Amino acid sequence: MSVDAVLFDFSGTLFRLEHDPDWLTDLTDHDGDPLDVEAQTELLRRMTAPVTLTVDLDDEHRHAWEHRDLDPALHRKVYLEVLRQSGVPGVEQAKALYRRLVDPSEWTPYPDAGPALGALTGRGVSVGVLSNIAFDIRPAFAAHGLDTHVDEFVLSYEVGAIKPDPAVFRLLLDRLDAAPERTLMVGDSAEADGGARRLGCAFAQVEPLPTAERTDGLLAALREHAVL
Repeated sequence: MSVDAVLFDFSGTLFRLEHDPDWLTDLTDHDGDPLDVEAQTELLRRMTAPVTLTVDLDDEHRHAWEHRDLDPALHRKVYLEVLRQSGVPGVEQAKALYRRLVDPSEWTPYPDAGPALGALTGRGVSVGVLSNIAFDIRPAFAAHGLDTHVDEFVLSYEVGAIKPDPAVFRLLLDRLDAAPERTLMVGDSAEADGGARRLGCAFAQVEPLPTAERTDGLLAALREHAVL
């Protein structure tokens, strides 16, 4: 297949919110005791890989969870509740942690994100970023000089649709003027990102490992599909 366009997911694909133990230095549990190592590890996992729901939510917060990537207010509401149930009873502490999650400057690009995007630009391949997310990620790309390699961003909270809805993939394809049969989607979720296959796009899955452990996953995916 000749590829004219490549679509990328954001979290766990091009960038990752890396663990920083300093975020939890002064945190205490419901009894006022410092969080132990196990509790800190689980809390960081829920912050940086928040895909699977790991707490019990009432109907109000369940609705917020299901629609979190469509509305920044709902996103904030449900993650503050997740943090509370995860051992962070202090409202101000939870808010401080949440601000880290939605701060683009806290996100780290994978080592080969720049080389991969640059190589695509150099070959005249259109590049789009498609993310289920509730905050603007463009500053993260700009901070690392990667914004010049992205032709279009489609963010769920801006367009009112989330992956794997075919409509959100179609929107980005239309903006890029790209044919699905000549497009590759790269992402870390076979369910969400793999939804592009329903339109006829090819799909390459990468693992959402820490950035130090996945140094060439993007380049390998592009080579596997003969884009590079």
